Amino acid sequence: MADVHIISINGVLVVTLPAVTDDGTAERLVEQVGARLVELAARAVLIDVSNARIIDSFLGRVLGSLAGAVRLLGAEPVVVGMRPEVAITMVELGMDLGGVATALSIEHGLAGLRVRAGRRM
Repeated sequence: MADVHIISINGVLVVTLPAVTDDGTAERLVEQVGARLVELAARAVLIDVSNARIIDSFLGRVLGSLAGAVRLLGAEPVVVGMRPEVAITMVELGMDLGGVATALSIEHGLAGLRVRAGRRM
């Protein structure tokens, strides 16, 4: 079973999805992200999907569950690092992320969060 990697950068959690995700890993991922989010009072979670070569319906549900849990805990989810072929496949399958913000990379995701935070001040 792949490890779940979660790091904190200036109040933002960065979660890297494992290359191979099964039911157990997905469940641990949502639980661990939720626990760390509360522990650190993070304001956002960047979900790095750059390891994903393909996003099927299972991984789509995992992303949706994770983003939903993050929102319910009061933080903003942002999906980062999606490969073009993954985005194309998701569009072709009619999958979307339910209004979750996206960014090309972790750096772009952090920059977007800074811009949005500045607008709220």
